[in-house]
Amino acid sequence: MNTEIEAIRQRYARREQIPKSSLDDPLNPFNYMSYEEKRRAFIHWINKSGLAPVQDKRVLEIGCGFGDNLLQFISLGFQPENLVGNELLEERVLKARCLLPTATQVLLGDALALDLEKNSFDVVLQATVFTSILDTKFQENLANHIWSLVKPGGGVLWYDFIFNNPNNSDVQGISIKRIYKLFPQSEIKIWRITLAPPLGRLVVRMHPNFYTLLNLMPCLRTHVLCWIKKS
Repeated sequence: MNTEIEAIRQRYARREQIPKSSLDDPLNPFNYMSYEEKRRAFIHWINKSGLAPVQDKRVLEIGCGFGDNLLQFISLGFQPENLVGNELLEERVLKARCLLPTATQVLLGDALALDLEKNSFDVVLQATVFTSILDTKFQENLANHIWSLVKPGGGVLWYDFIFNNPNNSDVQGISIKRIYKLFPQSEIKIWRITLAPPLGRLVVRMHPNFYTLLNLMPCLRTHVLCWIKKS
């Protein structure tokens, strides 16, 4: 497991060498169009899952990065004191602690080593974490661990891509079939979202509305939002 943790650190270190202007700029049309689409998908998930009212729901995000998803959750009514973030990379933890409210706890370290109470979270969120884990046994151990933290009636909220990226050997798509295998005792609802990033980044240069137009075709969406419910 330690070998895979170090490999993950190296993968993210290589990612840091990519120019940030296109990947992280919130003013980039692709970034804000996909961000807003994911926000709408979160709202749809809350309504369809019966999770509302959300003010008293406890949420853990593994691989929380700089805290963007947790900030979205706060804007949707979740309370900062009920949110916990976990992140492997120290520099991301430091930034997340600056951006998130002080009431939100951000834990540094390997998600597998989290010493948290079992069956204590209504939602455990993972967003583009599993596709950066190439060791299948590590994936299975992590899935089992986060599942153990979910309350009965709660679930894992999963946002990740399902296809391999031929230009990036540091990630590997997680198929829908694989998601079912990782959580065999669950009830799963699946929504296809997010226009394929290479295509999306290309067409928004002509006009941002092309994102919405092409995204009407499900076959061009590369990610899934899954609600993996514990009965």
